Amino acid sequence: MTAQDPFASFKAVQKEAWSLFTPMEVFTTPTAAKLVGFAGVAAGQRLLDVGCGTGVVAITAARRGAKVRGLDLSPVLIERAREHAQLVNLDVDFVDGDAESLPYGDNEFDVVLSQFGHMFAPRPDVAIGEMLRVLKPGGTIAFSTWPPHLYVGRMFAMIGRHLPPPEGVASPVLWGDPKIVAERLAGKAKDLSFEMDMMTPSALSPQHFRRTMESTIGPLIKLVAQYKDEPDKLKSFRAEFEALISEYFDAGHNVMRQQFLMTKARKV
Repeated sequence: MTAQDPFASFKAVQKEAWSLFTPMEVFTTPTAAKLVGFAGVAAGQRLLDVGCGTGVVAITAARRGAKVRGLDLSPVLIERAREHAQLVNLDVDFVDGDAESLPYGDNEFDVVLSQFGHMFAPRPDVAIGEMLRVLKPGGTIAFSTWPPHLYVGRMFAMIGRHLPPPEGVASPVLWGDPKIVAERLAGKAKDLSFEMDMMTPSALSPQHFRRTMESTIGPLIKLVAQYKDEPDKLKSFRAEFEALISEYFDAGHNVMRQQFLMTKARKV
C-alpha cells in the first residue's frame, strides 16, 4: 500500500478484522481441493494464490506438485500458512501484500487462483487487472466466490446495511454473479466456465453458527464491536442474522448449506 492508495485506511481495517479467520480453515479446506481440481492444477505449474488466507488452496496445489506462491493482506494468516507448509516440508513462498498491487512480474504464473479472497479488494478492475497481468497468456485464472442471492451473499448485504462500506468500494458478492464476472473478464479472458458447489460448515444450531461467524468473519467482528454500547441494536441485528442462517441450516445433519460459485477462464 502506498500513501496514494485512496483505500489505504479501508485496507488497514480489513487487515486487522480478518486476522481472526483461522478457525474457519476447517471449513475452507475441502472447498480448496474443489477449486484446485476445477482449475486442473498439475505438477510443475507456477501458481499464485491471491488472498490465500491460511494457505489452504496454496498447500493443496503444492501437494499436487505445483510451484506455489501465496499472498494475503493479513500477516497473521500468512504466518499460519507458513506453519502449514512447514508441517509437510513444502517450499511455498508466502508473503503479506495487496491484491491490488501484486509484487510479481508480468506473465509469471501458469495459474492464478483465489478462494473467497480477491473478491474483497475494493476495486474489482484493479484486482482482476493485477491477477491477469501476472498470468501468462493462455494461463488459467480460477476463483471461488459467493453468489449475491444465497446465504453468504445475503449475509454481506445485511452487514452492509448496518455498516456501509466507504464510498467507491464494490460489493464483494458481485463476483458471485456470472453475468458480472463475464463483463469483468470480457476481452481479457476466454473459455469462461462456471460450476456451483457446496460448503457445509457444521453447527449445533443457528445461534451456535452465528456465534462462530461473529468471532471469525472480519466485517461481522467490526459490526459487533460497533454495537457494543447499543444492546438493542445488537439484539435486533442478531435476530435478523439468525433468521437468515435458519433458512440455510439443515437441522437433520447439523450443517449449513452454503453454495458457492467457481469460475475458470484462460487469459487471452
